[in-house]
Amino acid sequence: MTIDLSGKQWFKSSHSGGGGNECVEVAWLQAGHVGIRDSKNPNGPALVFTPGEWDAFTAGMQDGEFTRPTT
Repeated sequence: MTIDLSGKQWFKSSHSGGGGNECVEVAWLQAGHVGIRDSKNPNGPALVFTPGEWDAFTAGMQDGEFTRPTT
């Protein structure tokens, strides 16, 4: 499946703080897909997730699945 990313509205988290911070940007795409890209390289590659993949990822984030272990 090819998804056109041109002209999409990309946004950063409200927690990014602005000020040129290095962040990821998200875009809501057709058919419920979600795009992710590096804000420092908006013309570079982007990852595209299906609705189910995005839901699993965000649930994992909320559940602490990706919390970095302390050393």
